[in-house]
Amino acid sequence: MTLKEILVKMREQGMPVLLSDKTGDWEAGQLLESLSEMKLKRQAYLQPGMYISEIDAGGYLGTVLYKLIKKD
Repeated sequence: MTLKEILVKMREQGMPVLLSDKTGDWEAGQLLESLSEMKLKRQAYLQPGMYISEIDAGGYLGTVLYKLIKKD
């Protein structure tokens, strides 16, 4: 699954979370609008309630891209 597919799914489901990285906190729709197509095409994994992680070339979990934070 790509990062774009995960973000679209989160937006469509109206998940009440923010995605946090070292630069700030974002809603899924904001990231869909601001990230480059290259970044959105990255293979990724969503661990519900915890994080979105990159999948490396070997198929293993790599770098955590975003931590999920519940919205108030």
